[in-house]
Amino acid sequence: MSLITLGLSHHSASVETRGRLAFTDAELPQALTRLRGLPGVCEAAILSTCNRTEIFTVAEPEHESRLAEWRRRERQAEAGVLEKHLYVHRDLSSVLHSLRVASGLDSMVVGEPQILGQMKQAYAVATESRTLGPVLTRLFQHSFAVAKRVRTDTEIGAHPVSAAYAAVQIAKRIFTDFSRQTALLIGAGETIRLFARHLRGQGIGRMIIANRSIENAQSLARELGAFACSLDDIPSHLADADLVVSSTAARGYLIGRPQMELALSRRRRKPVFLIDLAVPADLDPKIRELEDCYLYTVDDLRAVIAENLKARETAAQQAEAMLEEHAREFSRWLESRDAAPTIRALRQQA
Repeated sequence: MSLITLGLSHHSASVETRGRLAFTDAELPQALTRLRGLPGVCEAAILSTCNRTEIFTVAEPEHESRLAEWRRRERQAEAGVLEKHLYVHRDLSSVLHSLRVASGLDSMVVGEPQILGQMKQAYAVATESRTLGPVLTRLFQHSFAVAKRVRTDTEIGAHPVSAAYAAVQIAKRIFTDFSRQTALLIGAGETIRLFARHLRGQGIGRMIIANRSIENAQSLARELGAFACSLDDIPSHLADADLVVSSTAARGYLIGRPQMELALSRRRRKPVFLIDLAVPADLDPKIRELEDCYLYTVDDLRAVIAENLKARETAAQQAEAMLEEHAREFSRWLESRDAAPTIRALRQQA
């Protein structure tokens, strides 16, 4: 048996491709069951976020090709399209990759803490779906412990760098005075919460929270002193918004070009700044074509993020050295497991 991690991320695929090949939260349990049911697969977990979708397995090495084929069928991708975006890690490389992901060293924003929570959620879903075994259970727990130690022993998280923070930095280039602006925030997840807190710190004039669950929107709105509404109410508030930020798990565009054109006419051509942090996209890319709209996606944040990462470079180097030793420690445990049957047999014979 081998540890095999197969996936794609912001390193290998565009935001459109990642969105098309991602799993929703509702799809994960059944997908896990199907993955675990493949011949030669003993344990399985799936991590699917806006920046990566990875499957973690304990499987027979000769069945590795079936993992890629399963991945292609699950997303109904054409033959040859998926393969050029995929990467594979095996055994020690798989362990080191898991530690790097959990610690935020493989993230678009190096050192960002959200990925650890997303990995814990992936672990919880796999546990509930009963697709884990002793190896992946220990790997996830080891990854969580090492990620915590990295944050304790280095300054990897000392500087506020995240996709939400980078988006606010771009917005500051557009708006000189946030107190006179209205922000429409679509979604109520952690990314929107982070962005909303950054905006409040900048003194935003008014915030509107739109979400599929009006209860969740109201909960976040009370916390931030904002106004809450449902997704169906977005057209009613779009013309008031100087800044639109969206991050949901919806399939399909929440704001199309025709809606945006109507809002612009009501605004009398007053410009609108839009940031789409969702994968798949929430905002129609054709909105970019409108003269008074400035639409950014998660991939457009790369340049801003790169500027903010310089302060973390030394800490990241320190963390990488730590991870190598912890990866070898886990590999030694794996080797001891492989040797256990032989040792028991020798003892019985003796």
